[in-house]
Amino acid sequence: MHIALAALFAFAILTLWVPEYWPVTVFQVGVFILAGLALWRWRKTYPRIPYPLFPLLAAVVWGLLQLATGKTVYAFDTQSAVVKWASFLAVFVAGFSLFRDRNIASWFRSAMLWFAFLIAIVATVQTFTSHKIFWLFSTSDTGSSLESGVMGPILNYDQFAAFIEVALPFALYEAMRRKRGGLLYAGMAAVMYAAVIASTSRAGTALVTGEILVVPALLWIRGVAGSRALGLAFFRMAALFVVFTAVVGWQRVWDRFLAPDLLVVRREFALSTAHMIAAHPWYGVGLGAWPTAYPRYAILDDGKFANQAHSDWLQWTAEGGIPLGIILATLFGWSVLPAIRSGWGIGVLSFFLHAAVDFPFSRPAMGSWAILIVAMLAARGTWRRESAGEEAT
Repeated sequence: MHIALAALFAFAILTLWVPEYWPVTVFQVGVFILAGLALWRWRKTYPRIPYPLFPLLAAVVWGLLQLATGKTVYAFDTQSAVVKWASFLAVFVAGFSLFRDRNIASWFRSAMLWFAFLIAIVATVQTFTSHKIFWLFSTSDTGSSLESGVMGPILNYDQFAAFIEVALPFALYEAMRRKRGGLLYAGMAAVMYAAVIASTSRAGTALVTGEILVVPALLWIRGVAGSRALGLAFFRMAALFVVFTAVVGWQRVWDRFLAPDLLVVRREFALSTAHMIAAHPWYGVGLGAWPTAYPRYAILDDGKFANQAHSDWLQWTAEGGIPLGIILATLFGWSVLPAIRSGWGIGVLSFFLHAAVDFPFSRPAMGSWAILIVAMLAARGTWRRESAGEEAT
C-alpha cells in the first residue's frame, strides 16, 4: 500500500504541468481508494484519532454546508474545492494508517527525499539549458506564459521551492546524524538548496536558508550527536552549499531581493482579499470561489486573470469565513511542536509559512505533499507510545 501511495505522488508531481484535469483525477481517485482501505483496516483497531483530522474534515463539511445553503458565489468552484479538501483528508488518513509503522515511515521519507533530489537536478539543469518541460514540451502547450517559472514538471518557481522545502530537512537530518553516508546526504541537501536559488524564489530562498540553520540547531539541542561531530558535519555541509550555490549563481535571486517593491501585486491582492473577508466574515464567498468574487473587491487591474490571492491563509479566510480560517490555522499551530521535536518535520512549517505569501496549497498534489508530513508527524506520536509499551513489558 505504501508503494502505491508513493507511485501516486510521483505520478501527480511529474504531471503537474499537464493542462488537462485527468492527472488530478487519477491522483484523487487513487488516494480515495487508499483512504478507504485504511479505514477498512481501522475497523478493528480503532486508533486514537489525531487532531489534524478535524480541521481537514471541517473544511470538507464547511464546503458542503456552503453548497447546501447557497453561501457561495460559484457552486462549481466550491464543488471542486470540496473534492480538493477531501483529497487532503484522504491523504492524511492513508498516510497516518501507513506511517504508524515506523519502518514504512522511514522508507517513505527516504523515497520523498530521493524523488525531490532527482527533481531538483532535472529542474536546475533544465533552467540553464531549456525552458521546455523535460526538454520536450513547451509551456505554450500547457496554457502557461510563465516560462521563467518552469522548474522541472512544476510551472511556478514558488511552488517548486515549497516542494523542496518539505524534503530538504530530511537530507539535513541524515547529513548531521549519520557517521557513514553523511557526505552523500550533505551533497543532496546542497543540490536541493542550489535548485531553490536557481528558481529565484525569494520566500523559498529565505525559508530553505532558515532550515539549514534550524535543523542542525535542533539536533544539537536534542543531543543527537556531540558538538564536535555536529560541527564537522555542518562545516562539510556548508562547504558543499557554497560550491553548488556558486555553480548556479546568486545574482538572479539577489536582484529579486533588491527590487524596489517586494510586495508589488501581492499587497493589492491582500488588501482586496481583506475587503472580501470584511464583507463575508462568517460564511465566506465559497470555497474555491475567490477568483469569481475578486473583481468586485479588486483595487488593481493589470489586465491579467487573478486566479489566486497569493496567500493561502488569506484566501482560506475569504472563501470560508473567519471561523474556517481560524480552524485551518490550528493545523499549522498543531504542527509546530511535533515538527520541532522530530527535526526532519521542519519542512512542513516552511510550507505553511510559504503559504502565507503564495499559494502552494492550490494544487491537490502539491498541497498533499505537505499533508503527508503532517500525517507522519501525527503517526510519530504512536511510535513513542508503542516504544513505552514495549519497555513496560
